[in-house]
Amino acid sequence: MSPSSTPVVDVLVDPTAPPDVAAALEQAGAGGVWVTETVRDPFLALAGHAAATHHLRLATGVAIAFARSPMTLALSAHDLQRTSGGRLILGLGSQVRPHVTRRFSMPWSEPAARMREYVLALRAIWATWNDGERLDFRGRFYTHTLMTPFFDPGPNGFGPPPIVLGGVGERMTAVAGEVADGFLCAPLTSEKTLQQRTLPALGARRPGFSVCATPFVVTGTDRADTARVEEATRRRIAFYASTPAYRAVLDVHGWAGRGEKLTALSKAGEWAAMGRLVDDEMLHAFAIVAEPDRLGDAVRQRWAGRADRVALFSAVDLAPEAWVALLAATGTE
Repeated sequence: MSPSSTPVVDVLVDPTAPPDVAAALEQAGAGGVWVTETVRDPFLALAGHAAATHHLRLATGVAIAFARSPMTLALSAHDLQRTSGGRLILGLGSQVRPHVTRRFSMPWSEPAARMREYVLALRAIWATWNDGERLDFRGRFYTHTLMTPFFDPGPNGFGPPPIVLGGVGERMTAVAGEVADGFLCAPLTSEKTLQQRTLPALGARRPGFSVCATPFVVTGTDRADTARVEEATRRRIAFYASTPAYRAVLDVHGWAGRGEKLTALSKAGEWAAMGRLVDDEMLHAFAIVAEPDRLGDAVRQRWAGRADRVALFSAVDLAPEAWVALLAATGTE
């Protein structure tokens, strides 16, 4: 990607958003929609969006890889790639140990090495279905050696979807650079952390490799509306920053001590106090703060030449017409 390139503008939509939201975003010029795996299955949500749209890219942002076996996830992605006409972007993430072991009751060990093998297993399974190759994948974490005709769905007609890995740590980022088709930056990604941690860890980017950003967007129709979004964004940043996994990100800015305070407040259940620790400097580092008519320039200034896709992320639920207005402001129409 050249320094003058303008990124494709996507939207990270609420997982519960109905398909008509995706249709409105497509009409407004969005490049794609991303759905997180929180309170909905992202593959089911995107299947609905696929039926309501024609060319919008459909991305999981992210699906939790370690909550499923590679075979299970491979089939879900293969089906959605077929039904969407080849529009899927498969965003994958590891989650963290407590959620994988205690919420999903799945094994956890060596997440970066396990994710590397997971991606290779997906590719082996898809090669069996799409290209007729014999399934014989044997790794330390996953083994897939059986595929009979009765369970072989056959080619989907569009090939495998691109795999975009999300991550925070340098090891997972390096795995993305090695075996994935792209990297999904965490919401707590600043220009400084991108340059000092993410890009060096990715290494030399292969042709076609994409960097996708998911920045917070703080804007509004008036000052009161903007203040409401800003307050919610401070709370969301505080929530992420309280997670020990983000400590290295904060350390780049000299905020590791603040991260420790946020962790202590979260354990004490002092959620309201956490947002007050996110000052203007931290807010502007991780969020694009701009009036609606300046949003497009702000997105380009922050991410042009650095990201191939930018999925705008609001800490508050926005109505479809609000997203349409924001997309118009970015110049996507």
